[in-house]
Amino acid sequence: MTLQKVLKFIVVLLLGAYVWNKDPAKTSNMFFKEKRDIKVTHRHGREKRNGIAPPTQLITVDLVLTVNTSKPFAFIDSLRVAVEDAPSILESGRNDLRLDWNLTTVCSSNSSSATEYECQCEESFGWPCDICETHPTCNNASTIPTCDCIRGVPPFGGFCESISIIPPCPTPIPPVMQPTIRASIDTVLDIRTLRTEPTDVIQRLREAVESLPLHVTVDFIMTEFNLTTVCQSNFNLEEKCECGEGYLWPCGVCETFGACNNDSVENCDCINTIPPNGIFCLPSDSSTCPTESPPTTTPAIDERFLSFTLDLDFDDSFNDENNNVFLTCSNSIETQSPIHIPGLQSADLLLIRSGSTIIDFAISANTPIQDSAVEALLVGIFNDVRNSFPVVFESRRSLEAVPSEVFFGETVTLACGPPPQNLDFRITSTEWTRDGIVINEDIDDRHNFSRDERSETLTITNFLVTDDGQYQCRLFDGESSFLQESNQRVRLGITPAIRVVPRRNTIVCEVGQEVTLQCSVQEPYRVVFSDISDSDTGTDIQEVIIITQEDCDNREINIPCQEIQFTQFRQNISLVLVGEGELICVGDPDFGNGVLNEMASVPCDIGEVGEMTAVCRESGEWEDREDTCVLERIAQLLFESRFLTETTLPEFLDELSNATVELSEPVTENPNNIEAIVTILNNVASFVTAVLFQISQESMEDVLLTTGVLTQDQAIDAWDTLNTEAVIEVLGRRTVTPRNESTSSLLLFSLEGITSRLVNDSFGIETPLILLNKTAFNGSFNGDFNSTVEIDIPQSNGETNLTVITFESLDNVLVPRDENNASGRVINGRVVLVQSDTTVSNITFTFDIVNDGLGNPQCVFWNFSLFDGLGGWDGDGCELVEQADDTVTCLCDHLTSFSMLMSPNFPNSRILSYITFIGVGISMGSLVLCLIIEAFIWTRVRKDELSHLRNIAIVNIALSLLIANIWFIIGASISEGDKTNTPACTAATFFIHFFYLALFFWMLNFALFLFYHTVNILGRGPSKTAMLIMGFTFGYGIPLLIATLTIAITASKRTYVQENQVCWLNWNQSKALLAFVIPALLIVFINILILIVVLVKVLQSRRKQSSVKESDKHVLEAVCRTLAILTPFFGITWSLGVGTLVAPRNLGIHIAFAFFNSLQGFFVLVFGTLLVKRVRTEIARPFIRFSQATSGSGTKITSTGNSSSILQAFKNIGRGGGNNVSSDVSASSHAGWSR
Repeated sequence: MTLQKVLKFIVVLLLGAYVWNKDPAKTSNMFFKEKRDIKVTHRHGREKRNGIAPPTQLITVDLVLTVNTSKPFAFIDSLRVAVEDAPSILESGRNDLRLDWNLTTVCSSNSSSATEYECQCEESFGWPCDICETHPTCNNASTIPTCDCIRGVPPFGGFCESISIIPPCPTPIPPVMQPTIRASIDTVLDIRTLRTEPTDVIQRLREAVESLPLHVTVDFIMTEFNLTTVCQSNFNLEEKCECGEGYLWPCGVCETFGACNNDSVENCDCINTIPPNGIFCLPSDSSTCPTESPPTTTPAIDERFLSFTLDLDFDDSFNDENNNVFLTCSNSIETQSPIHIPGLQSADLLLIRSGSTIIDFAISANTPIQDSAVEALLVGIFNDVRNSFPVVFESRRSLEAVPSEVFFGETVTLACGPPPQNLDFRITSTEWTRDGIVINEDIDDRHNFSRDERSETLTITNFLVTDDGQYQCRLFDGESSFLQESNQRVRLGITPAIRVVPRRNTIVCEVGQEVTLQCSVQEPYRVVFSDISDSDTGTDIQEVIIITQEDCDNREINIPCQEIQFTQFRQNISLVLVGEGELICVGDPDFGNGVLNEMASVPCDIGEVGEMTAVCRESGEWEDREDTCVLERIAQLLFESRFLTETTLPEFLDELSNATVELSEPVTENPNNIEAIVTILNNVASFVTAVLFQISQESMEDVLLTTGVLTQDQAIDAWDTLNTEAVIEVLGRRTVTPRNESTSSLLLFSLEGITSRLVNDSFGIETPLILLNKTAFNGSFNGDFNSTVEIDIPQSNGETNLTVITFESLDNVLVPRDENNASGRVINGRVVLVQSDTTVSNITFTFDIVNDGLGNPQCVFWNFSLFDGLGGWDGDGCELVEQADDTVTCLCDHLTSFSMLMSPNFPNSRILSYITFIGVGISMGSLVLCLIIEAFIWTRVRKDELSHLRNIAIVNIALSLLIANIWFIIGASISEGDKTNTPACTAATFFIHFFYLALFFWMLNFALFLFYHTVNILGRGPSKTAMLIMGFTFGYGIPLLIATLTIAITASKRTYVQENQVCWLNWNQSKALLAFVIPALLIVFINILILIVVLVKVLQSRRKQSSVKESDKHVLEAVCRTLAILTPFFGITWSLGVGTLVAPRNLGIHIAFAFFNSLQGFFVLVFGTLLVKRVRTEIARPFIRFSQATSGSGTKITSTGNSSSILQAFKNIGRGGGNNVSSDVSASSHAGWSR
C-alpha cells in the first residue's frame, strides 16, 4: 500500500511538472481531476503476468489529465515527448523502480461543437469491440482490427487497449430487414403566448420541421409534416379554428358550429369555436360537402364514424370477439342501425379502446345520414346496452353558459339536459365538475342547483376568477348517465372601463351655450351616447350639446354613455344648471364648479374602482375630500375573499401574491390598497381557522410574499396615514372591540391566524423580507434565525412543532405608539412571530441591535387590546436579561409576536439632570432680577438715544430667555409624564423655538444698534421711533415667521417634534432643528464680525484723537468689552450643542453644554446690567442716601462719587474696563439636544 501511495502522487506530480517545464504556456490551464480520478489497481485487465510469482510487485496506474487549451494538437505532441522521456527521469532516481509509460487515449472536442467529443486511440492501441458497438465511430476511424476513434467519452475506466490483447470482433450478422410501416399521427400542440402573434408561432412551427426527414428515434423517422388545423382565441376570448392550406372542415362540423365570415358550408375552412377532441381538418379532396344533384341510378354512399362510452374500466380482453362486452355492443349496433338509419349498407364495430371504455363503430348508407338519425341510433344503443352495462350518453349539444360573455360579479347559469325525448332516462343523481374538480352544492352559497325530472341547472352568483374553467355535468339514472360538457372554457371577461368627462359639473345656465362631452373605453369595446340620436361610436368619442331653455328650467341634464354590446356597463354625465351668483366653488381642477354644500364625485384613475368625493364649502374650496379608489384587481380579490372554499383557496392565494408583487408600486403608494389586502388576509385567516383548513408550504409562501410587499420601505407613508386615521377614529369615540381596530394590528393578527393552520412538517421559506422556519423538537431548542435573532427554549412539553417568522421591516407597520399614535421609543430589533402547538413557559430571545445610537432597551410583545383596540407594544410577561456586544437578551413567559424597543440614547445621568435644572433655576432667577433692576432704573438711565436702545434690547433679551425657560420646564414635564400629549408637546416646542429665536434676534438687534452708532457716530441717522419699529419687527417678526414655517412644513407629516416625544424640534426625520441652529450660529458669527469692526473703529478714533464726545467713547469701549465676553460664550455654548448631535452618547459634551447653556441668564444679568456704570450708580443711589442720612452728612451724590462702600463695591466689579455708560449683551439658552 505504501508503494501504491508513492506512485499515486509522485507520478502525477512528476509528469505534470515535466510537461510544465516543456511548455508552460500550453499547460497553464491544466488541472488534475480529484484524487479519485487516479486509479491504482492490483489486478487489471492489461496486467502482464508470468507463470511464476514475479519477484517484484507489478502495478498499473491509469492516469487521467484534464487540460483546457486552445492548441490541443501542440499540447499532445509535447505530452508524447514528455512520456517518452519520463522513464529515464524516474530510473535515474530509483534503482529498484522501472516505469513504462504509454499514452493510450486522447479525447477532445471536435471542430463543429464544443460539447461533442471524439476519443482517438494512439498508435498500436484500439477500442474494445463492445465500445465500438455502443458508440458511433468517427468519420476517419480505422476498422482494422477494431475501431480506433469513437464519438463521445466512454464511461470512467474505459481506455484504449493494446491491439495485441484485443480479441477480434465477431463478424456482424446482417440484420433482418423489417418491413417499413407508414403511419399517420394526429398531434395536438397547446401553445399559450401573450407577446407573440399567432402567425409568428405558426411560422416558427413550420420552420422547425423544414429539415425533413427527421430521425426521432432509431426506428422512427418523420418524413412528412402537415399543419392541418390552427385554433386560437382573441383578446375578447372569442375562439375560432382555421384549416391549413389544402384542408377543409367536414360538412357536418361547419353546419354544427357555424362557418366564419359567412363562408359557405361547401367550402368551410374556418369555424367559430373549438370542436370536441379528435376532430381536425381533412384534405380538401376528401371533405367536399354533398350537393344537390339530379337523381342517378347509383346512389352515393354516406359513411359516419361514431362512438359511445361504457362506464367501465377498460380491459384489452374487451376486443376479443367472444367477450361479453364485444358481443353485447356489436349485437346492439347491428340491431339498432337498420331501425334508425335509412338505406343502411353496413354497421361494424371497429375497436374498443380506453377512456373508460370507448366503442368505435362505423355505419354507411346509400342515402345521406342525418344528424337526427345518428342521435336516434345512439339513443337506441343506449337503451339497449344499459340493460347489461352502465352506458354514458354523450350529448351532441354543448353545455352553454348564459350569458355567453361573463363579467366579474355577474350571475351565470348552465342548464344540463334534458336528454333526448326517447331516451329511457329518469334522474336519480347528478354530478357537476369544473376542470375535472367536483362542484359540491354545500361548498358555498354561490353555487346553487335546481332540478326537474329530466334536467338540472347550475346557477353561479357573483362569478369570480376562480370560476373560470371547462364545465361538465352528468345526470345519472342508476349507473348509466347522460353527459354534457361545454365546448369551450367559461371565461371571465375584462370589464369595460368607461370614463366620462365631466362626470358631474355645475355651470351657469346660458341658453345656446355649448358643452363638450367626452367618453372613452379600452379596446375592443365601443361606446355610444345612447340618448344622442346621431352619436358617434368608438373607443374615444366626443359630442357637443347646446343648452336650451328647457334644460335651464329642469336645472339638470343627464347623458348616459354605454358600451354598445354590453349595455349594462354605462357612466352618466350629470350637468347641474344654476343661475348667476349661485356658484361658490369655481374652477377646481378635480371637482370643477359647485354650489354651497354640494357633494361632487370624480372617477378614479384607469385600472381603479371607487370614487373621490368632496363638498363645496363657504370658503370657496372643495373640502372634506375622501378617496375610496382601489386597484380593480385588488378590489376583485377582496370581493372574492368572501367566498373562499377549500378547493379555491390555494389558487386564490397564488393569484393574490402575483397581483400584489406585480402591482407593488401602486399598492404601496395608496393606503386604500394596503387596507384592502390586509382585509383579504384577514378573510383568509378567518376561513382557515373556521374550517380547520391546513395551509400548505406553497400557499404560505404566497402569503409571505404578499406581506413582504406591504411592509417594504416604500409603504411607510401609506402606513403612517393608516395609523393616524386609526387614532383619529378612536379619539372620535367610535365603537371599539377588544382587538384589531387598526389596519396594522389586523395584519399581524391575520398572520398569526394563518400561521396557526400551517401543515405539520419541517421546512423553511425565505422571501426578500420575511424568513419562516418550522421545525419539530422534543426537549430543548436553540436556533439562530437569519443571524439577527436567536431563540432558546430550555424545555418543551413533549413533542413540539415550532414556527418562527422573522420580519425584516414589520417595524414600518407596527409603530411603537400610545393612544396618540406616538411613543418615546423605537423598534430597534427584528419583529419575530413565534407559535407552537404545546405550552412553552419560558423562551429567551437575543436580538441584534439595529441602531447602536439608542439605549434603554425594553422587551415587549404586541398586545392587540391596548389603547382601545388599536394595539401596541406591552412589556407584561417579558423582562430584560442583559445588553452586551450590540445584542439585547429578553426572557418571556408566553408566545406571540415579540420585538425590542429602545429610546434615543442620550446619557441618563443624574449629574446632567442636576446641572440642567439647577442651572435653569439660577438662570431664571437671574433673569427675574435683571428685569426688576431694569424696571427700577428705567426712567433714570434713558438720557440719550443709545442708552435707551440698549435698555430696550436688554429687557427683550432677558424676557425672551425667561419665557423660553418657562416653556422648557413645561415641555420637560410633558415628556416625562406617563402619557405623552402630542398637541401640548407641539405647542411647547413651538414657543420654545420662537422665544429662543427671539432671544438671538434681539441680541443681533443690540449689536446692530451699536454697530450703526459706531460707524455713523458723526452723522445723522433714523429717528428713535423708526429704530424701535425696525428692532421689534426684526426681534419678533422674523422668529415668528421661521417658527410658523417650521411647524407648517413638518407638523402634517408628524415630524415636528422628536420621535421620542421630547418636546423639542425633530432632527432624525425632518431636520427641523436646523430652523434654530442655523439662525443661532449665524447670529453668533455676525456678532464676531461686529466685534472686529468696532475694535478697528475704536483704535482709529484714538489715533486720530477725533472730537468725539467723551460719553460716546465710553459707549464704544462698553460695546467692545461686552461683545468680547458674550460672543465667545454663546459661540462655545451652541458649538457644544452641535456636538451633542454628532456624539449623542458623549456624557462630557452633554455636561459642558448643559453647564454653559444654563448660565445664560446669569451672564445676561452680569454683563448686560450689573457691569453698566450708570446702572450701578442708580442702584447704589438709595443706599448712599440712606448712609448719608444716618451719618448726618450732606455730601452730594454724583456719578463719580465714592462715599458709599456699597457703591465702591460696584465700582470694583467694573474696574479695569473704564467708565461704562452701557454694555452690549448677547444671550442664548439651552436647546433640546440634551433632553
